Amino acid sequence: MDVTERLRPLARWDLARGPPIRAVFTDVDDTLTDAGLLSGAAYQALWDLHDAGIAVVAVTGRPAGWCDLIARQWPVAGVVGENGALALARDPKKLWQRTAAGLEAAPQRLQELAEAILREVPRARLAADQPHRRFDLAIDFAEDEPKLSPDEVAQIVQVFHRHGARAKISSIHVNGWFGDHDKLSMIRRFAEERLDLDLTGPDGRRCVYVGDSPNDAPAFAAFDLSVGVANVRDFKDALDPPPRYVTDRPRGGGFVEFAQHVLAGSRNMRQPGSAP
Repeated sequence: MDVTERLRPLARWDLARGPPIRAVFTDVDDTLTDAGLLSGAAYQALWDLHDAGIAVVAVTGRPAGWCDLIARQWPVAGVVGENGALALARDPKKLWQRTAAGLEAAPQRLQELAEAILREVPRARLAADQPHRRFDLAIDFAEDEPKLSPDEVAQIVQVFHRHGARAKISSIHVNGWFGDHDKLSMIRRFAEERLDLDLTGPDGRRCVYVGDSPNDAPAFAAFDLSVGVANVRDFKDALDPPPRYVTDRPRGGGFVEFAQHVLAGSRNMRQPGSAP
């Protein structure tokens, strides 16, 4: 069975067969956004989940500076940023912050790595949000023009690896860093410390991960419930494993579709005579 056949339509997810959803962990770029913009409908979907008592945690490769704003101003329980290097959450008195264990900023090593990539892949460029990062190097291949070829993207990953850095491909950037952290490790830490949820136990059946690209694959594998927005099909050959379900609509529209499905299922579960 190929990956396309393993991507089950979201409509096949019967929420009545499991416990109520407690938390949603979601990628941002091309999962919540469309062409870099957060639509009114997607933002309202975040509020609808929030108002229903479902915690939403943004999980992104975007920089610490962006994460500070998301944690303070979006209707989310918190944000995991820079591919798991840090996590932030809004508290009444001050911003709650965590960084990956043993993590140290490595500006000189990252600078040397950036220079090597720009030298070896002439059309490569730093992501426009690079100045707002603390622990991560982002190379843009699809956010701004010109878009790079798959061969150029693969070459960028090779340079990261040759210098001893980890590298992950999103829908727009190749992100690289020094250290053992990743999105999934910080997701689990955030769930335990902020939401009192152990994702490796029964609590995992109350949580969902939503994403769109290869760097979401570890979370697709770890979560019993995972959803890809429709554009995840663009990476079907690089997904191992794929998400359990896929929406009909792509990007932010797919997230809205997902939120509506979860909220409708939650309402049905509360009706008399519905499954426990």
